[in-house]
Amino acid sequence: VQLQASGGGLVQPGGSLRLSCAASGRTFSSSVMGWFRQAPGKEREFVAAITWSRGSTYYADSVKGRFTISRDNAKNTVHLQMNSLKPEDRAVYYCAADNTFNRLRADSQASYRYWGQGTEVTVSS
Repeated sequence: VQLQASGGGLVQPGGSLRLSCAASGRTFSSSVMGWFRQAPGKEREFVAAITWSRGSTYYADSVKGRFTISRDNAKNTVHLQMNSLKPEDRAVYYCAADNTFNRLRADSQASYRYWGQGTEVTVSS
């Protein structure tokens, strides 16, 4: 499974960005896809996740109400719409996927076997 993240960039506080993660592979069958982020000097943290089948979504408290994760099953792509961005949202954002899903561990990095390269988001005036 290969994951390709895109959509990062520079945005002013209060602005919006939309990240995308395209999944591909000969035997691709993912149950869940998620986004994590790593700010400078900090550990990687969970942002959001979505299940492919039901579209169930999970969010970190820090992004609830501002970020929306969605999926396009036909294109094997997951999007992360980020609104009302804050300077503290600045980070490298990574998409991840796994063939199994445990809703109790949706926010754990260990629950995701496949990882894409990061895309950098900078929020600054």
